Formats: sequence, C-alpha cells, structure tokens
Amino acid sequence: MSDFVYRSIPGEAPTVVLLHGTGGDENDLVSLGQMIAPGSALLGIRGKVLENGAPRFFRRLREGVFDLEDLRFRTNELADFLARQAGPLVALGYSNGANIAASMLLLRPEALSAAILFRAMVPLTPDAPPDLTGKPVFMGTGQHDPIIPLESAERLAGMLKEYGADVTMKVVNAGHGLAKAEVEGARGWLGEVRKKL
Repeated sequence: MSDFVYRSIPGEAPTVVLLHGTGGDENDLVSLGQMIAPGSALLGIRGKVLENGAPRFFRRLREGVFDLEDLRFRTNELADFLARQAGPLVALGYSNGANIAASMLLLRPEALSAAILFRAMVPLTPDAPPDLTGKPVFMGTGQHDPIIPLESAERLAGMLKEYGADVTMKVVNAGHGLAKAEVEGARGWLGEVRKKL
C-alpha cells in the first residue's frame, strides 16, 4: 500500500481533493480550495514523481506528451489512496493535477463524485468507455494558454460529455494562470453541486 504526503484540513462534506500543478505540493491549493469550497474538508496531496526536483503526479516525455504507462500506474495508485477516504470526494486540480484528475475520471470514475479541472487536456484515451453518467465536471480554460491550447481543453470536454458527464466549461481571457471569473464560477458551481452529493 503506497502512501502519499498529504495535508488534511477538517470541514464539511464533500472533501475537496487538492491536486497541484508541476512544482507544487500539498499546501499549494489550500487557499484556492478555501475560496471555492468555504467550510469544506480539504485534502491536499503531493505528487510523487520528481521532474528536475519539481513534484508532479506522473511522468511526461516532454511538454504535453505524457508517459502513458506511468500515467495509468499513478492514476490507479492515487485512486486506491482516495478509496480509503470517507464520504464524497471532489477533485480540484490545476494543470498537472487537473490532468491526473481527468485521468481518474476516464480510468477510475468511481474514485470521484465530481471534479473541478483548471487547465486540463486529454490525458489518455481509455481502453473501455467509462460510465460518467451525470457526473458533474467544471472546466476552467484560458483562451490564451500557451501550454494547453483551447482546442485541447475542448476535446477533453467533448470526451467527458460523450461518456455522460455533466460538463460546465468556462473559457476566460487568460493564459495558464487562473482568472477571478473562473474561480468565482467554480465556487458558484460547487455550491449547487454539493447539494446533490
């Protein structure tokens, strides 16, 4: 059984699982989590893969090209860890963290009740179509993101919808950094979603 370095902040259900971007850690998204999900329990997790000393959730071969074998392994490892947590779980991922959350939706959809994906792209194509019927997903995408082009995010949104997810996508006038409008959008969205979880 493989454990992660994590930070747990008690609060109400659902627990919001904080998944950082490259170079972040378990503390990185705490303030963002508190803004989007005030009063909710938070679980910040540190990725185990190091890229030039920077923590990530899975290996990549180069920018935008993922090591798919490692991605599958790390996705299952994280989903197994989350399976030991109580109550409904909502992923809140940014960049690399959003990509592993998207990978969990595609490979281990039972691990998450809902997901907020900031700056995500299609991480992989699943061998078998997952059943995401009615699963709420919020995506925040920057129109001028130099790392994740808008069409990459739109392709992920389309794939999740095809598998039945209830996707809300907010495109903002921003790059790879977050904009106030999408953070507020995610907060309002989660306020509605948590009533149903």
